[in-house]
Amino acid sequence: MAWENTRSYQLSGATWQPRTSTEPVKSAPVLSLVEGAKVLSSVSWKNAQILGTEKGLYRRTGKKTERLFPSNNTYNWALRHVSVVLVDSRNRLWFAAEEGVGYLEGNDWHLFTGKEGLPYNQFTCGVAAPDGSVWFGTTRGAIKFENGVFKYRFSRRWLPGDYVNEIAVGKDGTAWFATDNGVGCITPTSLTLKQKADYFTQQVEQRHNRMGFITHSHLTKRFAIESSEHAISDNDGMYTAMYGAAQAFRYAATRDPEAKALADRCFKSCKWLVDITHESGFPARVIIPVDWPEPVNEQYGHAYNKRQQESDPMWKDIYPRFPLSKDGKYRWKCDTSSDELAGHFFFYGVYYDLVAETSEEKKAAQKVVAAITDHMIRHGYKLVDHDGKVTRWGNFSPEYFHSVYGYDQRGLNSMMMLSFLNVAKHVTGDGKYDLEADKLRKQHNYHIFSLHPKEYFPPENVVSWDHNLCLMSLYGLIKYETDPSLLLMYRQALENAWLHVSKQKNAFWDAIYQSSANGFTALADQKYFEGKNLFSENHLYAPSVVQDHYKASNNPAFIVENLQQIPLDLIGYAMDNTHRLDVVLDPMPRQDPTKGWRTDGYALPIDERGHVRQDRDGFALKMTEGDGQDEHEGTFFLLPYYMAVYHKLIQP
Repeated sequence: MAWENTRSYQLSGATWQPRTSTEPVKSAPVLSLVEGAKVLSSVSWKNAQILGTEKGLYRRTGKKTERLFPSNNTYNWALRHVSVVLVDSRNRLWFAAEEGVGYLEGNDWHLFTGKEGLPYNQFTCGVAAPDGSVWFGTTRGAIKFENGVFKYRFSRRWLPGDYVNEIAVGKDGTAWFATDNGVGCITPTSLTLKQKADYFTQQVEQRHNRMGFITHSHLTKRFAIESSEHAISDNDGMYTAMYGAAQAFRYAATRDPEAKALADRCFKSCKWLVDITHESGFPARVIIPVDWPEPVNEQYGHAYNKRQQESDPMWKDIYPRFPLSKDGKYRWKCDTSSDELAGHFFFYGVYYDLVAETSEEKKAAQKVVAAITDHMIRHGYKLVDHDGKVTRWGNFSPEYFHSVYGYDQRGLNSMMMLSFLNVAKHVTGDGKYDLEADKLRKQHNYHIFSLHPKEYFPPENVVSWDHNLCLMSLYGLIKYETDPSLLLMYRQALENAWLHVSKQKNAFWDAIYQSSANGFTALADQKYFEGKNLFSENHLYAPSVVQDHYKASNNPAFIVENLQQIPLDLIGYAMDNTHRLDVVLDPMPRQDPTKGWRTDGYALPIDERGHVRQDRDGFALKMTEGDGQDEHEGTFFLLPYYMAVYHKLIQP
């Protein structure tokens, strides 16, 4: 696998000035004017001089000058403003103009616009690389064409400045860029996915482990990794659980003792979140030492809560948001959400199955799972805070789902509650959790609600972190269900949830989907759903579901593709892709005008987006994600990688 490393060198006391639109790319064109048009670029090719001009593309042979009109079955171009002409290592003639780019091979023109993947068309320069690839500089970044694919490199993730004046490529493939803000280079390097996983494990351990909790880090100096300091988030519990799950899958696949040690540490950290709070089974979001430098309770005072309630009338005005622990040494953050629960239960099931080996380890897992589940049952399927009231996002009760406030949450939260009960039954072996789930199904139709586990409209309800916790919960729901009729329903729920994210090429979501769907396939092959008189009121229903959902409908290659594209640089950068030619804006009513996808229907590659977290919206074209002031943790590679390896979806 190849990855690209980038380095930037800012100029001291000066900057590169952008060339004007009429300034020639090559320093010495053969002619300064062709038919009254200024020459912008020239190159020798097949005993002729090829000239790119303001008014078109020309070929000069001796005294004869002819204009070229590139055309194929799709396009017929009378080019204007041809900024770049070059010849690549395969002796193909290339041009770049406002209409697009193209190359002539033999007698055939190959032409590219946004529909064919060209990201941008305001060209400044170009160069042919020794390996057969071609680079183009533009007023907003650089474009590489390699093996039929365009790669777009812009923003501080890749370049010191977006206006590219010149490009030079060395024999080793390193591309150097002279930009309006200094010089930078991109160096191709080969490494395996396993080596990439080792790198990210080291990255997490070095910069993202705060007292055993895994979270992003803050950069006190913008873009400077060496200025990293530990930060906190609302979802320390979920992110620690996800890292622990990654190490659990790693241990199951490799038996590496380091993986077990890291999974054990994450389990103890997640359990601490449950043990520290006001009541048995209530998990905190965050734990910090009492001398934490930020004035956390002051930040989340009554004035803050009142402002939040202006846009969210269900927001809790709770104070303190960081209560003191019983021993007075720590503060823990309350108002815990469904995100945290999804992470905890996903991890505990995986940890119990794949890591816990001794009776003590298994009992510890059983105890914490029972504590959380019992807390929710005791309070009517709610997370109840230290003020005696349900948290903002912790309501899984029938009353909430039948209210005007919670009807839109019932599909997702019903499914999640049934998943939590399935995990609890599996880990503890206690049949009371089956009885609770049966009551929720028979009296309140939780299994019916679960068939629609994600909102699809209006746009503000379709949030990416809900995809994350939805699919994590479906994993436990399906894995630990034994009733064939329910498995048929949950398989439909899985498909409904996955179809909404299937175009995002998210390795984590695809790994959950494919591994769960493969388990269904295995049961179908064992005739698990036959001869059981399922859905007696319509005997055709069960065979129809098995036939329609027999196999996973994803493309397994996308898992590897996404893992390859996750950059090693996990700093969040401000990136605005709304100017791109190869994107289509989402036409849904009330949609954010900065949401869209490539012309092939899929999300932009993750290394061309502002966010690198796998719980973000791949269709968001404009993102900041910290804008150089945060580095994110490598869990977002590690979890899908090791999960896919464990489930034999990819080769290690």
